Amino acid sequence: MLFVICASSGAGKTTIIRELFKKFPEIKFSVSATTRKKRPNETNGKDYYFISMDEYNKLKAENKFIETEEVHGNFYGTLKSEAEPFLKSDDIMILDVDVKGALNIKKMYPEAVTVFIDVPFDELLRRLRNRNTETEEEIKKRASRIKMEAGLKDKFDCIVDNSSGIEQAVTETEKIINKYIKQ
Repeated sequence: MLFVICASSGAGKTTIIRELFKKFPEIKFSVSATTRKKRPNETNGKDYYFISMDEYNKLKAENKFIETEEVHGNFYGTLKSEAEPFLKSDDIMILDVDVKGALNIKKMYPEAVTVFIDVPFDELLRRLRNRNTETEEEIKKRASRIKMEAGLKDKFDCIVDNSSGIEQAVTETEKIINKYIKQ
């Protein structure tokens, strides 16, 4: 079972995924690679594989990614070496990817369950400003992407509203996972 969870920056996706691991310790996580700089609260190999642009280009040229996307001037990708062992097993796996990556994975793996974490635009901007990890210029870049991503949310299997609080969004996502696991 493959769950692909995505959201715009600031929607709470990482927090939701962390809470899901507490509720479903059997679920595995596919760590993505990125060329962006590591944030203070992140761990290499746990949150992302933080790689150089040269490493990224080499991996891409060697066809080592299931999907890859440029987001806000940085590159992200799901490594085949991370995902394929899970796809060949009976394990349950969560992928944390961007919106376009999720839709590409759905094309490759139609059985994957795609989940979009939705938050109103103004609330996303407020959250981005409050976390103090991006400059105002970076927030403006993210704002244009947020609008594009919101326009694609109807292509997802499930949409989870995270405007009323993280607990409700976690509960809703947990119900989705239980529904598909029990099928």
